[in-house]
Amino acid sequence: MKNTANDEAASDGGFGPKAGHLAGRIACLAEFMTADRYAVLRRTVAGRTRYMTVLAENMFHGQNAAALVRHCEAFGIQEMHTVESLCPFEPSAAVVRGTDRWVDIRRHRSTDDALAALRGAGYRIVATTPHREDCTPETFDVARGPFALVFGTEHAGISDGIVAAADEFLRIPMCGMVESLNVSASAAILIYMLSERVRLTVPGWRMPLASQAEVLERWMRRSVKDSEEILRRRFGSGGL
Repeated sequence: MKNTANDEAASDGGFGPKAGHLAGRIACLAEFMTADRYAVLRRTVAGRTRYMTVLAENMFHGQNAAALVRHCEAFGIQEMHTVESLCPFEPSAAVVRGTDRWVDIRRHRSTDDALAALRGAGYRIVATTPHREDCTPETFDVARGPFALVFGTEHAGISDGIVAAADEFLRIPMCGMVESLNVSASAAILIYMLSERVRLTVPGWRMPLASQAEVLERWMRRSVKDSEEILRRRFGSGGL
């Protein structure tokens, strides 16, 4: 049954010319979505960022992998990366609870491949470890350019390759007897604190409008039943 979303969706999704060829697809799928549902997707994509990202290096516990995806989704990080040279990155379905539908996970076969991809995209490599004194979440310079937070394996931490390649090191100061936190807890603290500081202090932290339109269209295809068939009927096979 058709539902008609708001007038903004019925035209170009509020992106103007930046929506390009996606404008018609967004408007089409909006006809099969309630206005409230469309508003949630549109508001969420407007709060997404690729200014910061996350790299998980050989994270083998499904619960921790799922928690990392949930942290990215909750705090507006659109893209995360994984290294899977020793083990696959397999988020626990019971923990991830579908949040992997909204976060783009880029998989790499090796640490070198991941580092090359991130550097090629302009990211600083920021290794998280309790053993280096470079900076804390409060002193880290979020405005100096895009950055990738690297989290290592649950027991061994970051690899020697990451240590050698890192531009900066980030630690969470401890006041008690413990030396460090579980990787999931550390990731939650750092992603929350740094994403908040990015939003408060970095101009242009949002994804460009063209990127927002591309992500929104993908989300809408995942949200609307039989979306591919609907688009095929409306635009033909060449429009898919």
